[in-house]
Amino acid sequence: MSFTTVLFDLDGTLLPMDQDLFTKHYFKGLCVKMAPYGYDPDGLIAAIWSGTKAMIMNDGSRTGEAAFWDRFASLLGEDVREREPDFADFYANEFQAVQKTCGFNPEAGRIVRDLKAAGYRVVLATNPLFPAIATESRVRWAGLDPADFELVTTYDNSSFCKPNPAYYQEILDKIGATAEECIMVGNDVKEDMVAASKLGMRTFLLTDCLLNNDELDTSGYPQGGFAELRAYLGL
Repeated sequence: MSFTTVLFDLDGTLLPMDQDLFTKHYFKGLCVKMAPYGYDPDGLIAAIWSGTKAMIMNDGSRTGEAAFWDRFASLLGEDVREREPDFADFYANEFQAVQKTCGFNPEAGRIVRDLKAAGYRVVLATNPLFPAIATESRVRWAGLDPADFELVTTYDNSSFCKPNPAYYQEILDKIGATAEECIMVGNDVKEDMVAASKLGMRTFLLTDCLLNNDELDTSGYPQGGFAELRAYLGL
């Protein structure tokens, strides 16, 4: 099998997690952080979800960061932009407690390092719904370093989100690679398998924390745990 580049999803792939549990603790901590500034928890969470939808629906004319904050501010008022340093402080501090909701698999770090040692390019293709500081924290929770990856997608350096195939095309354009020389490894059938396949990328479905909300047929995808992924990659 000829390939030069492996793209990895993060949440549920390199970093084991139950997304519902993760989100519950993440939002709880953020609401506590922002309460002193007068933000009602229900309104804050609703605005975050709306901002997230704006990023997912982004047409590429602006970054995900701009899409999020424009929607967020339209709901909570323009003065919420002044609180951006407080959000950054949350991710640097209180957000770290959310690590307890995640698992840890040392095989994640090993396979990334082994791929690099073998001369392959490695990209962290995590849905860019978070600022860099939050994504880099989750990378470290997985036993890796952001520097282990040629590119880490975050809301400030990306203009599309999964499951839009344009998200993957943007990565290819940034790193100067073709879809045919890449393999996408992820746990979400729709966002990782279907979307990447539309560009002609090969895929591997990591089933440890499988997400298949639409109950799509997975029989056509190479799949399994890290042992099967190693065999698939020829490591």
